[in-house]
Amino acid sequence: MPIPFAKRFDGITGSAIREILRFISKPGMISFAGGNPSPAALREDVVLEYTQKALLRDGKNVLQYGATEGYAPFLDSLERYLNEHLTIQASRKEILPVAGSSQAMDLLLKALIDPGDTILVENPTFLGNIQCMRLYQANIVPIESDAHGVITADLEEAVRKHHPKMVYVIPTFQNPTGRTLALDRRKCLAEMASEYQFVLAEDDPYRDLRYAGQTLPAIKTFDTTGHTAYLGSFSKIISPGIRVGYLTANEAIIRKCTIGKQSADVHSPNLTQAIVDLYLRENALPEHIKTICGAYRLQLDAMLQELSGFPEGTRYTVPEGGLFIFVTLPNDLNAQKLLEICIERNVAFVPGTPFYPDGGHHDTMRLNFSNSTIDTIHTGMRILKQAIIDLGGE
Repeated sequence: MPIPFAKRFDGITGSAIREILRFISKPGMISFAGGNPSPAALREDVVLEYTQKALLRDGKNVLQYGATEGYAPFLDSLERYLNEHLTIQASRKEILPVAGSSQAMDLLLKALIDPGDTILVENPTFLGNIQCMRLYQANIVPIESDAHGVITADLEEAVRKHHPKMVYVIPTFQNPTGRTLALDRRKCLAEMASEYQFVLAEDDPYRDLRYAGQTLPAIKTFDTTGHTAYLGSFSKIISPGIRVGYLTANEAIIRKCTIGKQSADVHSPNLTQAIVDLYLRENALPEHIKTICGAYRLQLDAMLQELSGFPEGTRYTVPEGGLFIFVTLPNDLNAQKLLEICIERNVAFVPGTPFYPDGGHHDTMRLNFSNSTIDTIHTGMRILKQAIIDLGGE
C-alpha cells in the first residue's frame, strides 16, 4: 500500500536549487547556482577563537539545554545591534534567535497562516519561502515589481481585493533579482500594513552586502503599530553553517513563534549563538563586512563586464549589492534547456521559473557571483555566452 502522506505535500517537489547543487561535486564544475558566501569570507580562524572563548567563558551553560527565547549574552548584544546598527528599537521580549531567517519565516507562517489564507509576494521572490508557504497551504498571490521593487499601487489594489494575512518582501538586494526597494515604497509598505492590518514580513539577510549607493532604513523602522516583522540573519556575513538568525516583531508575535519553536528544535544552539555574540560584543563585524564587500564588488563587476558582451537582447539587473544578478535571455530562449547544455560544459546556474509562484518566465535565470573567483567568473560566463549562442541566442 502507498504511504498516505499529508495533503500539504501535494505538488511540493523540493528546492530547485538543491536539485541543481547535486551537480556541483562534478569535477571542474563552475557554479553560479547557489547563494553561498565566498570561501574567503568564512573565517574559520575567528570562529575557532570565539568558540574557545565561549567555552572558557561559559562552557557548562553553552553545552547545556538553553531557553527557547535565546542565549542571554547573545540577546544582550543582539538588542544593541538592532538598536544601534539597524536603528530598530526592540526590547528583548520582541526578539527571538532562530536557525537562520528561513526558520523565522517558517515560525511566522506556523503562527499566522491557516490553510487558504492569502499571502502577497513579490514576483519573482525567493523560492525557498514559496515552498514554505505552500507547505502551510497558503494562497500565494504574486505582485509585479520593477527596478525599484514591488509596485505599491499594484500591491494596494491586491490588498483591497484579497485581504491578505501577510505580505512578504525582500527589500534589499532581493533574491533572485538583486533589486532594492526604494525609500518611499518602504514607508508606504509600513503604512499599508498598519492601515490594512496585515503582517508585513520583511526578509533582509543581504542588507550589509552593499557595494555602491546609500544604505536605506529597514521598513521596520517606519512601523508604528507592530505590523512589521523583521527577519535577519548572520548567514551571509559570518557563516551559513552556524545557522544563526533572528526575528524581531511585536511581543505577541514573538510569543507565538517561541511556542512554535519549542516543538521544532527546543532552542537554537547555545554555542553558535555565543560565537555570534562575540562577533557583536568585540565589534568584529564592521571590518569583516568591509573586507568581504570589497572582494564581492570586484566579483560583481567581473560578471557584469561579461554580461555586457552577451548576445543582443539579453537583459539583466545591475544590483548595488547582494549576491545575485537576474538575467532574461534573448529570443525567448528556454533557461532549462540552456542549463542542460551548460551542465555538460561544467557550468551551473538556477533557471528563473521556480522563483515565480505561478511559474512561466522560462527565459530567465539567476546567477550568483560570490562563490567564484574572478578568473572562474570570466571562464564560466564565456562558456555560458557560447551556450546561449549555440541554443539560438544570436
